[in-house]
Amino acid sequence: MAALSVYFCGSIRGGREDRALYERIIGELRLYGRVLTEHIARPEITETGEDAIEEGDKFIHDRDIQWLQQADVVVAEVTQPSLGVGYELGRAVAMNKKILCLFRPSSGRVLSAMIRGAHNGRSVLVRDYEPQEVEEILSQYFTTTFSSL
Repeated sequence: MAALSVYFCGSIRGGREDRALYERIIGELRLYGRVLTEHIARPEITETGEDAIEEGDKFIHDRDIQWLQQADVVVAEVTQPSLGVGYELGRAVAMNKKILCLFRPSSGRVLSAMIRGAHNGRSVLVRDYEPQEVEEILSQYFTTTFSSL
């Protein structure tokens, strides 16, 4: 089987508090395929977004939608509320993508009902977790969902 294309979602303009965790998750995701959105973890990207991209917001939107269309699977860290991540997940559901959402209840936040309620046990899975469980959860998800890996 060819390597999977993985679209990782994490907050940028909604807040960068979890950037180091995104970096760790992306590192793990590389074990299962090509991560199309590795830039999400870059330390130079601030809450103002990808300022270095002269083409602007439309370019970012169109590029990311193209990556989303290419992706075999979407993995989203959804603890930090983000309009962009919610939008990406809505688009991914409409595209019938396999989706894994990761949420940390210990953050003190409550996950949006629109995300938690999308869990269907098949194509959309929402998992509560703690950072020390990331490797185990991703291993279990990818070996179960893509059993030929």
